[in-house]
Amino acid sequence: MSRSEYSDNRMTIEDVALSGKRVLVRVDFNVPLSEDGKIDDDFRIRATLPTIECVLAQGGRPILLSHMGRPKGKRVDGLSLAPVRARLEGLLGRKVHLAPDCVGDGVEEMAASLGPGEVLLLENCRFHLEETENEPGFAAKLAALADVYVNDAFGTAHRAHASTEGVARLLRPAVAGLLMKKELEFLGKLLAGPKRPYVAILGGAKISGKIEVLKNLMDRVDAILVGGGMANTFLKAEGVEIGDSLYEETVLDVAREIIDLAETKGIAFVLPDDFAVADEVRPGTRIRMAMREEGAAGGYIADIGDKTLVGFIEHIARAETIFWNGPMGVFEIEDFSRGTLEVAQSVAAASQGGAFAVVGGGDTASAVAKANVKDKITHVSTGGGASLEFVEGKELPGIVALSMKGEVQP
Repeated sequence: MSRSEYSDNRMTIEDVALSGKRVLVRVDFNVPLSEDGKIDDDFRIRATLPTIECVLAQGGRPILLSHMGRPKGKRVDGLSLAPVRARLEGLLGRKVHLAPDCVGDGVEEMAASLGPGEVLLLENCRFHLEETENEPGFAAKLAALADVYVNDAFGTAHRAHASTEGVARLLRPAVAGLLMKKELEFLGKLLAGPKRPYVAILGGAKISGKIEVLKNLMDRVDAILVGGGMANTFLKAEGVEIGDSLYEETVLDVAREIIDLAETKGIAFVLPDDFAVADEVRPGTRIRMAMREEGAAGGYIADIGDKTLVGFIEHIARAETIFWNGPMGVFEIEDFSRGTLEVAQSVAAASQGGAFAVVGGGDTASAVAKANVKDKITHVSTGGGASLEFVEGKELPGIVALSMKGEVQP
């Protein structure tokens, strides 16, 4: 199945009439919470507002379904969607009801009695093990709540869970929301004839989850810039002293193969030439700058260095297409955030200058928010793992399960 067949030809919320119908909308409200239970970043909530408002404008009755964290099938008070209900109510400017669960008689009654203009938010679906196990009976209970299914949770589309894949097989039509449609359009441009030069920036902790992405990108990009913890494994494979830095010993051979593959294909595979070496990975620790030749003996590589940053910025400035996933260092700690924040500024500057720039979700989305440039980049995805798997060329279960345009609906 081609990329266009499995994404572009799927039905969207714009293809269905919703007046008077109960609409089960899978959203991604898995937002970061502070220790006191307050929402640190409501980006994912705001991103799905157009879909919720679309349902309301058509006279539909939205029933919102989401997970929060990893409660592993148990009710965890700290992972309740109660804080989300309060924030969503303020953003929508209308009453949002919170159900005590996502299935059960009481929930069915609340869904059935939902009036025009009202919004119902179901409690964390991962309070049930059946959700992640994609248990058919659980999916059937979810499907019984509504007349139409809308998936607007791109960040979970790579998971074959009951709320993303199972219910879509049972509740037809199953269509993409406006956020999902937007994600597919922007990410799809990275795969369909991107303008050159095309530069990929990859960071984060490990390469093991990005091996296939790296290989797939080799046939599309002109340069791959590597930072963050994953760079340590490549540096180690090249014989660089990385001190006490974390790396993946089991994939050293694969790292070497990827470096050789890039050379064979004539792709610039850019690893750090220098780095910030910390005595400990904590605020206020002693930091020294080290060149690649001298290594990081006795310390931890916590960020890319000045020379590396200059080189990265030069590649970014020349790019016409940019895909960035993963921070350049331990950016959550101010002392090690410079590389990530300056890359964010550079990607934003390139985007403002006409480049097509897509930022993967997760930590990278948090980084561009911290750099205050989220609104200056072509597209900031709401999906970290999902965006990676999409760019890798994988079919995402939550998208494959949606109705095709022209499909006869029951």
